[in-house]
Amino acid sequence: MGRNDLYITVPSIFRCPISLDVMRSPVSLCTGVTYDRASIQRWLDSGNNTCPATMQVLQSKEFVPNRNLQRLIQIWSDSVARRQLEADPAANSAVPSQDQINLLVKQLDNNNFLSSLTKIVCFARESEENREFLVRIDGFLNAVFDFMRNVESDVKLIEQVVEILNLMSSKILEKKPLLESSSLSTILLVIQRGSLDSQIQSIGLLRSIAVDGESKLKIAEEEGILQELVKSLSREKDPSLIEASLSCLIEITKPKRVKIKAIQSGTIPELKKHLSEPNTSVSIIEKSLKLLETLSSCREGRVEIWHDPILLQAIVQKLLKVSNKATEHAVTVLWCVCCLFRDEKAQEVVANSNGMTKFLLLMQSNCSAAVRKMSADLLKIFRVNSKSCLSSYDTKTTHIMPF
Repeated sequence: MGRNDLYITVPSIFRCPISLDVMRSPVSLCTGVTYDRASIQRWLDSGNNTCPATMQVLQSKEFVPNRNLQRLIQIWSDSVARRQLEADPAANSAVPSQDQINLLVKQLDNNNFLSSLTKIVCFARESEENREFLVRIDGFLNAVFDFMRNVESDVKLIEQVVEILNLMSSKILEKKPLLESSSLSTILLVIQRGSLDSQIQSIGLLRSIAVDGESKLKIAEEEGILQELVKSLSREKDPSLIEASLSCLIEITKPKRVKIKAIQSGTIPELKKHLSEPNTSVSIIEKSLKLLETLSSCREGRVEIWHDPILLQAIVQKLLKVSNKATEHAVTVLWCVCCLFRDEKAQEVVANSNGMTKFLLLMQSNCSAAVRKMSADLLKIFRVNSKSCLSSYDTKTTHIMPF
């Protein structure tokens, strides 16, 4: 029993005569006495045929729900919970109970949305079970979606909304409300003006709702979103924000239309900076090369890559030096530019950057079949002697591009 409970006076009519606890589901017997359903059911199931309070023999063991009393108990219980939340600082900072959450959801409106949602976010952070509980509350997600559609400019409030949606993104089956222009513009506002954590959560939310081609297009074509994601790739930004933006861009740039739009927004020069910087983390290098691989699958991307010798050199330098993932993405980009586009200047840059030696080493390493095949194709482009140790490799470019 908590300290505050000592000061709560429970009306006697709210207590079950058997358990003496507040009744959850009050029901009345034919004698007119009301009990909690669970308590009286146990009494009758034990073989008793009398009313426990009056000891009268029951003419009927049927009981009727006491709706009026149940409604009064609910009003009283809500009032007690509200007073505890408002009066006890410890209760405000602690994780709310499920009963308190039910009350807070009922209270969601424009006047106290921030206060209620802050407590709900605290509840959702606690566990997966809590998030599932929230999803099951009738009207909760609709209330949050409505807020997203009608929000004005209270960034602190929007940050709470974005966090709760990001926490529950895997539980939200109906994602269409979040793809509406009004909701996307709200998410954009947090990316532009929110705290670092809120920016990362907003970008994570975008990634989670990009579930198919249509959703990816809607996100990319919402004015300002793609530009902000590219801006977030700047080396001056926090590494966690850069990683979140790279992951989101990888997800939404799968449609060709979005690839072209991302290229036009200046994505490739930002990727070049990360690949050329010696202190870039492994994760950012891997994601940068993965995004570059995606963009190189369209002609516009390949043109921009082969036009930039420094970028090509940086890609070659990452072969065998970062990770297996990074190597695979780098080989695919070089294969797209040198084998598909067949630009002689790009081939010369790759060859002069010690590319041939690295492809030879790759073919002798424990790399994937796709990487070995692309390496052989690249060596053929560089006119390696067919009588050399590579002659046993079939270098026809008949394999499927790995994206």
